[in-house]
Amino acid sequence: MTHNPSPAHLTAIRDSYDTVAADYVQLVKNPAELDPLSRAMLAAFAEALRVADAGPVADLGCGPGKVTAHLAGLGVPAFGVDLSPKMIELARRAHPHLSFTVGSMTDLALRDDELGGILAYYSTHHTPPEQLPTVYAEFHRTLAPGGLLMLAGYVGDDEYLHLRPTQAYGGHPVSYEAHLLPVERIAELLTRAGLVITARLVQAPDENVRRTVATFLARKPERPLAPQ
Repeated sequence: MTHNPSPAHLTAIRDSYDTVAADYVQLVKNPAELDPLSRAMLAAFAEALRVADAGPVADLGCGPGKVTAHLAGLGVPAFGVDLSPKMIELARRAHPHLSFTVGSMTDLALRDDELGGILAYYSTHHTPPEQLPTVYAEFHRTLAPGGLLMLAGYVGDDEYLHLRPTQAYGGHPVSYEAHLLPVERIAELLTRAGLVITARLVQAPDENVRRTVATFLARKPERPLAPQ
């Protein structure tokens, strides 16, 4: 185990979400309250995992564990990982029957080929674009051959948007940044990491969501892909 200082963006994410955690739980919707398409994508992901009889499924950036518990309720052997100790504390308190661990998706404490699935649900947009290859490489490393990924979050339409909010979730001070990449750029990075995209859904802003959302379903091939 290394003991190097955390990169600045990880420190900002951890400290910010520790600060907002209590209000985040109250303000963020439960999965059952999401729009029909978002619920359908989660259900499709869960069904694909059940059909494949996949191994354990990591909800990376799980926050207070609402979506982790939703997957578990759909028959998926899910557990949660989050950078924020406060979020993990809240998740364990709310869902004591599930496993939650403090960790970073840039350096997962998981074995190669260990996971049947990964969910990254609105949890990668704080990662600087130059760090995304590291994150996606961890997804590939820890997924078993044939393992499934669902990645969802805000995107930047046809341009990269770099946001620096100073307050969030009830007016608490935050120091993280948000990096909203174009859909095609995310698809390119996932493909470069060796993952095969099987479906994508792009949802335009509406009265409930003011930014474009993209959801990707992907898998790790049974055999390594030939170099492109």
